[in-house]
Order: sequence, then C-alpha cells, then structure tokens
Amino acid sequence: MTIPTEVKNILAALKKAGFEAYIVGGCVRDFLLGHEPKDWDVTTNATPEQIQQVFPDSFYENKFLTVTVKIPMAEPSRILGEVGTSSQNPLLQEIEITTYRLESAYSDKRHPDQVRFAKTLQEDLARRDFTVNAMAMDVLSDANVSTVAIEKKQAKRSNKRSDQTDDTASLIDLFDGQKDLKSKIIRTVGDPRERFSEDALRMLRAARFATTLSFSIDPKTFAAIQENSIWLEAVSKERIRDEFVKIIMADKAADGIELLRQLGLLKYIVPELEENYGVGQNKHHIYDCYQHALKALEYTAKKGFSLQVRLAALFHDIGKPRVKVGEGINSTFYNHEVVGAKMAFQILNRLKFPKKDIELIVKLVRYHLFYYNVGEVSDSSVRRLVRNMGPENMEFLLQVRQADRIGSGVPKAEPYKLRHLKYVIDKVSHDPISVKMLNVSGNDVMELLHIQPGPKIGQILDVLLSYVLEDPKRNDKAWLTEEIKKLGALDEKKLASLAEKSKEEKDEEQSKQDEATKHKYWVK
Repeated sequence: MTIPTEVKNILAALKKAGFEAYIVGGCVRDFLLGHEPKDWDVTTNATPEQIQQVFPDSFYENKFLTVTVKIPMAEPSRILGEVGTSSQNPLLQEIEITTYRLESAYSDKRHPDQVRFAKTLQEDLARRDFTVNAMAMDVLSDANVSTVAIEKKQAKRSNKRSDQTDDTASLIDLFDGQKDLKSKIIRTVGDPRERFSEDALRMLRAARFATTLSFSIDPKTFAAIQENSIWLEAVSKERIRDEFVKIIMADKAADGIELLRQLGLLKYIVPELEENYGVGQNKHHIYDCYQHALKALEYTAKKGFSLQVRLAALFHDIGKPRVKVGEGINSTFYNHEVVGAKMAFQILNRLKFPKKDIELIVKLVRYHLFYYNVGEVSDSSVRRLVRNMGPENMEFLLQVRQADRIGSGVPKAEPYKLRHLKYVIDKVSHDPISVKMLNVSGNDVMELLHIQPGPKIGQILDVLLSYVLEDPKRNDKAWLTEEIKKLGALDEKKLASLAEKSKEEKDEEQSKQDEATKHKYWVK
C-alpha cells in the first residue's frame, strides 16, 4: 500500500506554508487494514481561508470548516475513487481538507448546534465517532510508507521527530484505534451515550462498519445502541437509506441485517421485516420467514448480485405474516406476493429510494412466484411474464428465484427447469408482448379507418395483441391491416365486447397460472 502522490503533495504544501497537516479518519483505518481508501481526508490547523490561500483552485461552501481542493493527478489512469474524483474533469482529484474543529451539543440528534475551531489535533480526534476512525497519520517524506510509528500521548509537529527515517509515517493514535483494529472491535471514542446523543446516525454507522469490516461491536457500545435506538427516528430517511444500502451491499449483508435486529435498529428502518421474525412456514420451507429472507439475501451477496436483486430477495416474502392462515406444515400464505409488492413499495418510498429502483424491486417481488414446469406452461404464458417484467429484467427475476430456492433450504439454485425457462424466455423475447411491439400502431388504425383518436383505437389494438400473443406469426403488418379493417367494420357494442373478451381471456390465463403457482407453493 502506498499513499498517493496527490495526497502527499497536499501535506507538503500545507507544511511549507507553516501549518500542521495529517491524513485522518477512515482512510487511515483502511490504509492500516491494507484496503485501498476510496477517498482521502486531510486535517490541519489552517483556517478555511488560509487553506484557500495555499490552494487557489478550491471551494468552501459549507459550515463544517471543510475546503475541497482540486489538484492534478500524477497518474491520470489511476482513479482514486468515484467520490474523490472530479465529475467535471476526471484528471483532477478532489480532496477534502478540514480545519481542526470542535462541535457543540446536537439538539436534534443529527447536526451540531455550532462548529468551532479547535486548537490541537487531539481536540479534533476526540470528537470523532469510533476509535478506528480517530487516528491521524503524518507522512514524513515523498517515499513510499513502509513503517508506521505510533504516538499516543500527544500530537506533535512533524519537525520535532528527528528520530524517524525518511520512509516512515507517524501514526497519532490517542484512543487505541490500532488496538481495536487488531482486535476487530468497533468502539466509540469516549462515552458511547454521548457520541450517539450527538449524532444518532452513529448507531447505524457502528452496525455498518461491523458488517463491512467483519468486526464485532464493543459490549458497552452495543448496550448503548440498544438503550438509545429510538434516537434513530430523528435522523433523515436519506441518511438512513445510505447506511442501509452499504450494509445490503456488504459481503456479509445477512449478518448485517441480523445485527440491526439485535441492536434494536431494524424496527426503525424496516419494521415490516421484523414482523417476519419467528413466523413459521409450511412443509416447503425449513426456515421461518425471517431466516428465509436472510438466507435469500446471503445468496445474492455471495453471488455479487445488484442492489435491486438483493433488496428484492430480502423483501420477496415480506407480506407472508399478514396473509398467513393456519399453523404448521399446512399453513398457507395466499396472495402474499401481491401484498408483499405493496409493502415493498411503501418501504422503499419511505426510505427515499429512486423511483426507477422502486419500480424494478416491486416488480421482482410481485412476480417472483411465477410457475414454470417443462411441458406444462405454454409459450404464451411465458410471453405474458416477460411482458409484465420487461425483457431487460428477466435475468434479475431468475436471480431472485434462485435466492428464494436457496432460502427455502433446497441444495440447488438453478435446476433444469429454470435453465429450460431461460431457453424459452430467450426464444419468446423476440415475440411481441405489448401493444407497442405490434407491427401496427394507433396511427395506422386511424389512417385505415379514417377515425379520430378515441377508445375504439385501444380496443382494436387490445384485440390484435390477443391474437398475436396466441400466435406470434400473426405480427405481420399485412395480416394485421386486414384484421383492423374487419374489426373497424364491427359495431361499437360488438367491438367493445370482443375487446373485453380479449382482456378476460388474458386475465383467465394469468389466473390459471397464479393458481398453479399457489398450489405448487402450498399457498391455497
């Protein structure tokens, strides 16, 4: 591991101007763990105005004493992290430099009432959240760092360290952060109740760090979170969402969700998921509803699936407790996929997820229970499933099904029938599955029949689609043109009746498929 030249140049420039300067926070933690930091943060005793004098190409647009500096990258091909790279110019690196600071009380459990300058590095480190994030590092030369010397008593100026070699960095560790790194412990700096009272989001961050780093939480810190978990209600949904997503995207995402439950935080994030805890299932499952969801999530994390698939796997059966009938091996969960889709929408909307993500995840939950057996389900049924999901989302749906299977305790995620279904999906994906994919349009109907826009056009297109869904070869413009003429000649009542019949046939086919699915999965 080496510290980027850009970062060392910033430290050198600040020191040359007569100021103290240290790398600080999470990047020091990651560096010591041997992980590539996503971005690098610097702290200094220079004021924001003095920082801007040293770095004219910078901006200061906040009240937290942080100046963002833009500097040329020594290695243009090396992007030091998505967050730290300038979106306007990928050859400029953005690095945040923050003046030593103190924070007053947090009346709203979210933001400090006042941010003040601190005189020393020790004061700055003392206000940070966890010991592993409260270390600073001083690079003594431009050479690669091979040794780290530790200072615990006080933060000294780099020019007072005459006993250190040129390729050494000095680690300022006043709160045993390196010890906790080695012991894999998340522990607050000072009294955990005070830290969480200042910023309630720190409770969720503790769970996130424990999950992403595979650490455990110090018992006193753990107990303080349990005691004060209700404070999470004061935190904005956007900030909660961002930490929750980081847990979901961790390699041990399922362990992270269980940790949230144990800490008493899950009920303030996704209380609907807690409803699943201890709810038994029928003979097709070896785990209760909650364990089943975690096993499904665990599989998606192991496979490196997308955020949308992971969330769909976690939520796919979330509606079961609300529709459960009976107990034991013969219990049923009729309509749970429909109820679950509505619940997933409410959860994701509440947490301020992007609309596009919400739409996809809700679809995955709604249609995860599709039925397919080789030789039993027609191509037209598969086409309807593809139409409901969208061809571009079918692979996601199959991934959720695989997770569902593993979460049910079966040994194989993708049996032969799912592989066969992939083949059929690929075959029918070239067939029309919506009115928009017909080889005629509403304009064609109006031109052929010399009519103005109205319900008749939609009725004709619905009837044509029903014809084509039964036989894709009918999606021929010449054939469809003749059918438009025939349908246009019908009186209003007959056409409306035919259109309604087409919808009923489609609904009936969907109902048959749903019933077969419910029978297959013992949901009555």
